[in-house]
Amino acid sequence: MKTLVWVEHDNASLKDATLATVTAAAKLGEVHLLVAGAGCRAVAEAAAQIAGVAKVHLADNAAYEHGLAENVAPLIADLMGHHDAVLFPATTTGKNIAPRVAALLDVMQLSEIISVEGEKTFTRPIYAGNAIATVESTDAKLVITVRGTAFDKAAATGGSAAIEDVAGAGDAGLSSFVSAEVAKSERPELTSAKIIVSGGRALKDGPTFEEYIMPLADKLGAAVGASRAAVDAGYVPNDFQVGQTGKIVAPEVYIAIGISGAIQHLAGMKDSKTIIAINKDEDAPIFQVADIGLVADLFNAVPDLTRSL
Repeated sequence: MKTLVWVEHDNASLKDATLATVTAAAKLGEVHLLVAGAGCRAVAEAAAQIAGVAKVHLADNAAYEHGLAENVAPLIADLMGHHDAVLFPATTTGKNIAPRVAALLDVMQLSEIISVEGEKTFTRPIYAGNAIATVESTDAKLVITVRGTAFDKAAATGGSAAIEDVAGAGDAGLSSFVSAEVAKSERPELTSAKIIVSGGRALKDGPTFEEYIMPLADKLGAAVGASRAAVDAGYVPNDFQVGQTGKIVAPEVYIAIGISGAIQHLAGMKDSKTIIAINKDEDAPIFQVADIGLVADLFNAVPDLTRSL
Protein backbone atom coordinates (compact mmCIF):
# COMPACT_ATOMS: atom_id res chain seq x y z
CA MET A 1 0.00 0.00 0.00
CA LYS A 2 1.39 3.39 -1.01
CA THR A 3 0.50 6.42 1.06
CA LEU A 4 0.89 10.09 0.21
CA VAL A 5 1.34 12.70 2.94
CA TRP A 6 0.70 16.36 2.24
CA VAL A 7 3.52 18.36 3.84
CA GLU A 8 2.50 21.51 5.70
CA HIS A 9 5.14 24.24 5.39
CA ASP A 10 5.74 27.96 4.86
CA ASN A 11 7.96 27.53 1.78
CA ALA A 12 11.02 27.73 4.03
CA SER A 13 10.56 24.99 6.64
CA LEU A 14 8.14 22.15 7.29
CA LYS A 15 5.74 22.18 10.23
CA ASP A 16 5.90 19.66 13.06
CA ALA A 17 2.36 18.46 12.33
CA THR A 18 3.76 16.69 9.26
CA LEU A 19 5.98 14.44 11.39
CA ALA A 20 3.08 12.92 13.32
CA THR A 21 1.20 12.39 10.05
CA VAL A 22 4.19 10.48 8.65
CA THR A 23 4.05 8.15 11.67
CA ALA A 24 0.38 7.42 10.95
CA ALA A 25 1.07 6.88 7.24
CA ALA A 26 3.90 4.44 8.00
CA LYS A 27 1.39 2.14 9.70
CA LEU A 28 -0.38 1.76 6.34
CA GLY A 29 2.55 1.18 4.02
CA GLU A 30 5.22 2.90 1.96
CA VAL A 31 5.31 6.64 2.65
CA HIS A 32 5.62 9.30 -0.05
CA LEU A 33 5.48 13.03 0.69
CA LEU A 34 4.11 15.92 -1.38
CA VAL A 35 5.73 19.33 -1.03
CA ALA A 36 3.65 21.85 -3.00
CA GLY A 37 4.73 25.47 -2.90
CA ALA A 38 6.90 28.11 -4.56
CA GLY A 39 10.66 28.26 -4.06
CA CYS A 40 10.33 25.40 -1.61
CA ARG A 41 13.09 23.00 -2.59
CA ALA A 42 14.69 23.49 0.83
CA VAL A 43 11.49 22.11 2.36
CA ALA A 44 11.64 19.09 0.04
CA GLU A 45 15.26 18.47 1.04
CA ALA A 46 14.30 18.60 4.71
CA ALA A 47 11.34 16.31 4.06
CA ALA A 48 13.63 13.81 2.32
CA GLN A 49 15.56 13.42 5.58
CA ILE A 50 12.51 12.33 7.60
CA ALA A 51 12.96 8.75 8.77
CA GLY A 52 10.82 6.21 6.96
CA VAL A 53 10.06 8.29 3.87
CA ALA A 54 10.62 6.55 0.51
CA LYS A 55 10.03 9.42 -1.91
CA VAL A 56 9.30 13.16 -1.95
CA HIS A 57 7.20 14.66 -4.74
CA LEU A 58 8.02 18.34 -5.30
CA ALA A 59 5.52 20.61 -7.05
CA ASP A 60 7.24 24.00 -7.28
CA ASN A 61 4.82 26.44 -8.86
CA ALA A 62 3.65 29.96 -7.99
CA ALA A 63 0.07 28.64 -7.92
CA TYR A 64 0.90 26.59 -4.82
CA GLU A 65 2.78 29.31 -2.92
CA HIS A 66 -0.01 30.01 -0.42
CA GLY A 67 -1.50 26.52 -0.25
CA LEU A 68 -4.83 27.49 -1.80
CA ALA A 69 -7.02 24.40 -1.55
CA GLU A 70 -8.62 25.00 -4.96
CA ASN A 71 -5.17 24.69 -6.59
CA VAL A 72 -3.59 22.00 -4.41
CA ALA A 73 -6.53 19.56 -4.36
CA PRO A 74 -6.46 18.76 -8.13
CA LEU A 75 -2.69 18.17 -7.90
CA ILE A 76 -3.20 15.64 -5.09
CA ALA A 77 -6.13 13.99 -6.88
CA ASP A 78 -3.89 13.43 -9.93
CA LEU A 79 -1.16 11.86 -7.77
CA MET A 80 -3.70 9.48 -6.25
CA GLY A 81 -3.58 7.46 -9.44
CA HIS A 82 -0.35 5.98 -8.00
CA HIS A 83 -1.26 5.99 -4.30
CA ASP A 84 -3.82 4.17 -2.20
CA ALA A 85 -4.23 6.74 0.59
CA VAL A 86 -3.52 10.40 1.21
CA LEU A 87 -3.06 11.76 4.73
CA PHE A 88 -3.21 15.33 5.99
CA PRO A 89 -2.44 16.77 9.41
CA ALA A 90 -5.73 17.91 10.96
CA THR A 91 -4.68 21.56 10.90
CA THR A 92 -6.63 24.49 9.49
CA THR A 93 -5.04 24.14 6.06
CA GLY A 94 -5.08 20.35 6.04
CA LYS A 95 -8.78 20.29 6.89
CA ASN A 96 -9.38 22.80 4.10
CA ILE A 97 -7.72 20.74 1.37
CA ALA A 98 -8.75 17.19 2.36
CA PRO A 99 -12.52 17.47 1.70
CA ARG A 100 -11.88 18.85 -1.77
CA VAL A 101 -9.59 15.92 -2.57
CA ALA A 102 -12.23 13.49 -1.28
CA ALA A 103 -14.86 15.16 -3.48
CA LEU A 104 -12.64 14.96 -6.56
CA LEU A 105 -12.03 11.25 -5.89
CA ASP A 106 -15.70 10.67 -4.97
CA VAL A 107 -14.85 8.97 -1.68
CA MET A 108 -15.72 9.49 1.98
CA GLN A 109 -13.20 11.35 4.12
CA LEU A 110 -11.99 9.82 7.40
CA SER A 111 -11.52 12.71 9.81
CA GLU A 112 -9.07 13.14 12.71
CA ILE A 113 -8.05 9.52 13.18
CA ILE A 114 -6.24 8.71 16.43
CA SER A 115 -5.10 5.15 15.62
CA VAL A 116 -4.63 2.75 12.70
CA GLU A 117 -6.25 -0.62 13.41
CA GLY A 118 -5.92 -2.16 9.97
CA GLU A 119 -5.39 -1.36 6.31
CA LYS A 120 -8.78 0.37 6.14
CA THR A 121 -9.81 0.45 9.79
CA PHE A 122 -9.24 3.38 12.10
CA THR A 123 -10.45 4.96 15.33
CA ARG A 124 -11.57 8.55 15.75
CA PRO A 125 -13.13 10.57 18.57
CA ILE A 126 -16.81 11.53 18.44
CA TYR A 127 -19.08 13.52 20.78
CA ALA A 128 -16.22 15.86 21.71
CA GLY A 129 -14.00 12.91 22.59
CA ASN A 130 -16.47 11.28 24.96
CA ALA A 131 -16.64 8.21 22.71
CA ILE A 132 -14.21 6.58 20.32
CA ALA A 133 -15.62 5.21 17.06
CA THR A 134 -14.00 2.41 15.08
CA VAL A 135 -14.58 3.05 11.38
CA GLU A 136 -13.83 0.95 8.31
CA SER A 137 -13.70 2.33 4.79
CA THR A 138 -14.96 0.48 1.74
CA ASP A 139 -13.55 3.03 -0.73
CA ALA A 140 -10.73 2.13 -3.10
CA LYS A 141 -8.84 5.31 -2.17
CA LEU A 142 -8.51 6.71 1.35
CA VAL A 143 -8.54 10.42 2.27
CA ILE A 144 -7.59 10.86 5.92
CA THR A 145 -6.89 13.69 8.35
CA VAL A 146 -4.71 12.82 11.33
CA ARG A 147 -4.94 14.22 14.86
CA GLY A 148 -1.25 14.89 15.45
CA THR A 149 -1.46 14.67 19.23
CA ALA A 150 -2.36 10.98 18.98
CA PHE A 151 0.82 9.90 17.16
CA ASP A 152 4.50 10.21 17.99
CA LYS A 153 6.50 12.46 15.70
CA ALA A 154 8.70 10.73 13.14
CA ALA A 155 12.41 11.48 13.42
CA ALA A 156 13.25 14.56 11.34
CA THR A 157 16.62 13.10 10.35
CA GLY A 158 17.94 9.72 9.32
CA GLY A 159 16.14 9.36 6.00
CA SER A 160 17.46 9.71 2.47
CA ALA A 161 14.45 9.77 0.17
CA ALA A 162 14.67 10.67 -3.50
CA ILE A 163 13.11 13.95 -4.63
CA GLU A 164 10.97 13.79 -7.76
CA ASP A 165 9.63 16.90 -9.53
CA VAL A 166 5.94 16.73 -10.45
CA ALA A 167 3.78 19.10 -12.43
CA GLY A 168 0.17 19.90 -11.71
CA ALA A 169 -2.51 21.93 -13.45
CA GLY A 170 -1.36 25.04 -11.61
CA ASP A 171 -3.81 27.87 -11.03
CA ALA A 172 -7.40 26.65 -11.20
CA GLY A 173 -8.67 30.23 -11.38
CA LEU A 174 -11.21 29.64 -8.60
CA SER A 175 -9.56 31.66 -5.86
CA SER A 176 -6.71 34.09 -5.30
CA PHE A 177 -4.51 35.02 -2.37
CA VAL A 178 -5.15 38.56 -1.12
CA SER A 179 -3.28 38.92 2.17
CA ALA A 180 -2.45 37.22 5.44
CA GLU A 181 -2.31 38.70 8.91
CA VAL A 182 -0.05 36.41 10.90
CA ALA A 183 0.18 36.85 14.64
CA LYS A 184 3.80 37.06 15.76
CA SER A 185 4.94 36.21 19.25
CA GLU A 186 8.20 35.53 21.04
CA ARG A 187 6.45 32.70 22.87
CA PRO A 188 6.32 29.14 21.44
CA GLU A 189 3.63 28.28 18.91
CA LEU A 190 0.60 26.81 20.70
CA THR A 191 0.34 23.46 18.91
CA SER A 192 4.05 22.64 19.23
CA ALA A 193 4.78 24.03 22.72
CA LYS A 194 6.01 21.72 25.48
CA ILE A 195 4.37 23.85 28.19
CA ILE A 196 1.08 25.73 27.88
CA VAL A 197 -0.51 28.11 30.38
CA SER A 198 -4.21 28.64 29.67
CA GLY A 199 -6.68 31.04 31.25
CA GLY A 200 -10.45 30.98 31.45
CA ARG A 201 -13.39 33.29 31.94
CA ALA A 202 -12.64 33.62 35.66
CA LEU A 203 -9.89 36.09 34.76
CA LYS A 204 -12.63 38.74 34.28
CA ASP A 205 -11.13 40.79 31.42
CA GLY A 206 -8.21 41.24 29.02
CA PRO A 207 -5.94 43.33 31.28
CA THR A 208 -6.41 40.86 34.14
CA PHE A 209 -5.62 37.95 31.81
CA GLU A 210 -2.43 39.75 30.79
CA GLU A 211 -1.51 40.54 34.40
CA TYR A 212 -1.85 37.01 35.76
CA ILE A 213 -1.22 34.62 32.86
CA MET A 214 1.58 36.26 30.87
CA PRO A 215 4.20 36.55 33.68
CA LEU A 216 3.74 32.88 34.58
CA ALA A 217 4.03 31.84 30.94
CA ASP A 218 7.18 33.95 30.54
CA LYS A 219 8.78 32.37 33.61
CA LEU A 220 8.08 28.88 32.23
CA GLY A 221 8.91 29.66 28.60
CA ALA A 222 5.39 28.53 27.82
CA ALA A 223 2.82 29.21 25.12
CA VAL A 224 -0.40 30.94 26.15
CA GLY A 225 -3.82 29.41 25.56
CA ALA A 226 -7.39 30.22 26.54
CA SER A 227 -10.80 28.66 26.87
CA ARG A 228 -13.52 29.48 24.37
CA ALA A 229 -15.33 31.50 27.03
CA ALA A 230 -12.27 33.72 27.50
CA VAL A 231 -11.90 34.18 23.75
CA ASP A 232 -15.60 34.93 23.23
CA ALA A 233 -15.41 37.48 26.05
CA GLY A 234 -12.61 39.25 24.17
CA TYR A 235 -9.80 38.67 26.67
CA VAL A 236 -7.46 37.34 23.95
CA PRO A 237 -7.56 36.74 20.16
CA ASN A 238 -9.19 33.56 18.86
CA ASP A 239 -5.85 32.04 17.80
CA PHE A 240 -5.27 31.45 21.54
CA GLN A 241 -8.29 29.16 21.80
CA VAL A 242 -7.75 25.56 22.90
CA GLY A 243 -10.57 23.09 22.38
CA GLN A 244 -12.69 21.22 19.91
CA THR A 245 -13.43 24.44 18.01
CA GLY A 246 -9.92 25.81 18.59
CA LYS A 247 -6.53 24.13 18.62
CA ILE A 248 -5.88 20.54 19.70
CA VAL A 249 -2.78 20.39 21.90
CA ALA A 250 -0.85 17.76 23.83
CA PRO A 251 2.09 19.42 25.58
CA GLU A 252 4.26 17.92 28.28
CA VAL A 253 2.60 20.24 30.82
CA TYR A 254 -0.79 21.97 30.53
CA ILE A 255 -1.71 24.48 33.24
CA ALA A 256 -5.40 25.39 33.30
CA ILE A 257 -6.12 28.51 35.34
CA GLY A 258 -9.69 29.55 36.06
CA ILE A 259 -11.00 27.06 33.49
CA SER A 260 -14.03 25.03 34.59
CA GLY A 261 -13.45 22.28 32.02
CA ALA A 262 -16.30 22.34 29.50
CA ILE A 263 -16.46 19.28 27.24
CA GLN A 264 -15.29 21.19 24.17
CA HIS A 265 -12.22 22.49 26.02
CA LEU A 266 -11.30 19.07 27.44
CA ALA A 267 -11.46 17.62 23.92
CA GLY A 268 -8.61 19.90 22.92
CA MET A 269 -6.17 19.26 25.76
CA LYS A 270 -6.91 16.03 27.62
CA ASP A 271 -4.08 14.18 25.83
CA SER A 272 -1.53 16.44 27.58
CA LYS A 273 1.09 14.45 29.49
CA THR A 274 0.58 16.33 32.79
CA ILE A 275 -2.45 18.52 33.49
CA ILE A 276 -2.35 21.04 36.35
CA ALA A 277 -5.59 22.79 37.26
CA ILE A 278 -6.12 25.83 39.50
CA ASN A 279 -9.77 26.59 40.27
CA LYS A 280 -11.65 27.70 43.39
CA ASP A 281 -14.58 25.37 42.56
CA GLU A 282 -13.65 21.92 43.85
CA ASP A 283 -16.41 20.38 41.72
CA ALA A 284 -15.14 21.86 38.43
CA PRO A 285 -14.99 19.18 35.67
CA ILE A 286 -11.35 20.11 34.94
CA PHE A 287 -10.32 18.25 38.12
CA GLN A 288 -11.61 14.98 36.63
CA VAL A 289 -8.79 14.99 34.05
CA ALA A 290 -6.14 16.86 36.06
CA ASP A 291 -3.06 15.06 37.35
CA ILE A 292 -2.49 17.85 39.88
CA GLY A 293 -5.33 19.99 41.18
CA LEU A 294 -5.22 23.07 43.39
CA VAL A 295 -8.50 24.32 44.86
CA ALA A 296 -7.67 27.99 45.41
CA ASP A 297 -8.43 31.51 44.33
CA LEU A 298 -6.31 32.05 41.22
CA PHE A 299 -5.77 35.72 42.11
CA ASN A 300 -3.75 34.57 45.13
CA ALA A 301 -2.33 31.28 43.86
CA VAL A 302 -0.98 32.39 40.47
CA PRO A 303 1.11 35.35 41.73
CA ASP A 304 2.50 33.11 44.49
CA LEU A 305 3.42 30.46 41.92
CA THR A 306 5.00 33.03 39.60
CA ARG A 307 7.09 34.54 42.40
CA SER A 308 8.31 31.11 43.52
CA LEU A 309 9.70 30.16 40.10
